Amino acid sequence: MGSRSSHAALIPDADHIRRETGFSQASLLRLYHRFRALDRNQKGYLSRVDLQQIGALAVNPLGDRIIDSFFPDGSQRVDFSGFARVLAHFRPVDEEDSRIQDLKQPEPLNSRMNKLRFAFQLYDLDRDGKISRNEMLQVLRLMVGVQVTEEQLESIADRTVQEADEDGDGAVSFLEFTKSLEKMNIEQKMSIRILK
Repeated sequence: MGSRSSHAALIPDADHIRRETGFSQASLLRLYHRFRALDRNQKGYLSRVDLQQIGALAVNPLGDRIIDSFFPDGSQRVDFSGFARVLAHFRPVDEEDSRIQDLKQPEPLNSRMNKLRFAFQLYDLDRDGKISRNEMLQVLRLMVGVQVTEEQLESIADRTVQEADEDGDGAVSFLEFTKSLEKMNIEQKMSIRILK
């Protein structure tokens, strides 16, 4: 039982990752074991194929987009630090996180704003800082599949962009995205309880 801290010593840069992600030592250790289990060939990194083994991502209509978030800038590998950093966006917000932070410290990865940034990038396919009608339509197609006609999907995409688009440029900026979701409890909806 007392060997838990010695197991944490196996995690490269554990203290730095804990500070950056806010994960407890126990959660970080669980994530490390999951990372190692996904890394079947013990390469020390995960590929897209490794992440596709996660059942919840395989059945999620946005699973490929979520997997893409592990590989910024077109990289083909994610090490444990990058794996934990992405998952930190889904860490529930607790009272310790919501206290006033030192302004010199970066905003926690699980903050409302960072959760919104993460969600925004799932829609902003071309990474131009705006969600176009076409990008909205592509995401809607993934989410609803064949349950809705193409005409209905186009109508939903048009209406969604139109309602959020305050400056009339035909697309949704990050600021407009955050305003359109200001009443939504994004902190709860983008949280996985096991990630504390």
